[in-house]
Amino acid sequence: MENKKSKEDLLGSRARIKILKLLAEKQELSISQIISMTNLNYTIVKKHLDILKSSNFVQEKIFGRIKIYRYRFENIRAKSLKTFIDIWEGNI
Repeated sequence: MENKKSKEDLLGSRARIKILKLLAEKQELSISQIISMTNLNYTIVKKHLDILKSSNFVQEKIFGRIKIYRYRFENIRAKSLKTFIDIWEGNI
């Protein structure tokens, strides 16, 4: 079941928006790649990924010790957000 966070809570953080935009563009990344591309620290990235997972915007896939985070395009709200980002960024 999806955690019902308000849109303000979900989108109210610049760091979280950075992570969402990056995953929407790249589709799948490890936490190390996200840290490197956003210049955020591990603790911050992990906290925001946990929130995004609980809101069903991101899926965590585990391969041994490696965790891959994937943008959930099948979630209608995530898909709509990706479309909004593309329009806002001038990609459409």
